[in-house]
Amino acid sequence: MTANTPLTLPDGRPIPHWFQRVAAGIDVPPVYGKGNGYVLDPERGMGEALAVWKREIARGEEVCAGLSLDDIGRIADGPMAGLEVSLRWAYVHMIEEYARHNGHADILRERIDGVIGA
Repeated sequence: MTANTPLTLPDGRPIPHWFQRVAAGIDVPPVYGKGNGYVLDPERGMGEALAVWKREIARGEEVCAGLSLDDIGRIADGPMAGLEVSLRWAYVHMIEEYARHNGHADILRERIDGVIGA
């Protein structure tokens, strides 16, 4: 299990899944290359995590630039294998995920500084 720290929040793991694999149909390896790509190396610093995140965002923008929001992609594996989703759905899903992770970051910040609702 991964510890909840700010380092676990900004990584680029889901970006290639939804935009490269599902929307564009490109078979890309997991971001971190271990198992399912969700294993975080404790030695990795914030600078590296942010660089990976920015790189994956840029690649996602590149592969989706010529797609319509209504274009359909298929989830190849995992619990939702075979499900077809639009690029619009993938964008909305990522917005939901970022909102959720921002909430997690806010909880961590509250634990650190004690300020609630700031």
